[in-house]
Amino acid sequence: MTPSPEMQILLDEIRAEVRETWQYTGRAVLSERVLQAFAQVPRQDFLPAVLRPAAYANRPLPIGHQQTISQPYIVALMTDLLDLKPGDIVLEIGTGSGYQTALLAKLVKQVYSLEIVAALAESARERLHRLGYGNIAVRQGDGHAGWPEHAPFDAIIVTAAAPDIPPALIEQLKPGGRLIIPLGARYSGQELRLIEKNRHGGTSQKSVLPVIFVPLTGAADT
Repeated sequence: MTPSPEMQILLDEIRAEVRETWQYTGRAVLSERVLQAFAQVPRQDFLPAVLRPAAYANRPLPIGHQQTISQPYIVALMTDLLDLKPGDIVLEIGTGSGYQTALLAKLVKQVYSLEIVAALAESARERLHRLGYGNIAVRQGDGHAGWPEHAPFDAIIVTAAAPDIPPALIEQLKPGGRLIIPLGARYSGQELRLIEKNRHGGTSQKSVLPVIFVPLTGAADT
């Protein structure tokens, strides 16, 4: 499928930003599999009507409830860093509008997604069902606890910033799996962190890129 002109411009911008940031991320190019999946998910379908004209701008946009849809470059980069395979089972913390969720669903066997804001969880569930995604389960809940009923996961992606990695997410990650999460204070001093779990259960971490995400709310706030 040939991308629309607007999508092609966005893909070119993402490729350029990836080249510019490779010394941080270690990746000068993203996989064609990720970029092809990215091109198949129209961002405007996941935005309020008033913001749809800005759908292909390479920047975050508000979706209500003090939440945002992430910058497309960051969405593509975080997805690529997980090194996803078609048979993978993935946990997403922070469904939001369901945009990142839809991209993951194009790449893996099953996505389980948790959203703490009940209204967003419900609207994302309805939207993803309407758009024909049959390999996604969305639940309202606190992401700090993960989704133990469906663990372990081949990969976990967290789309809100936490001061520390929730221990439950490490526990629910398969040996050989990858976890990507923004870490740091609220709205400042954050970095994207990639965690890999070895076959013995130990973990290693790599700082990827300075970022700014909305905070991960829930258990850590109480």
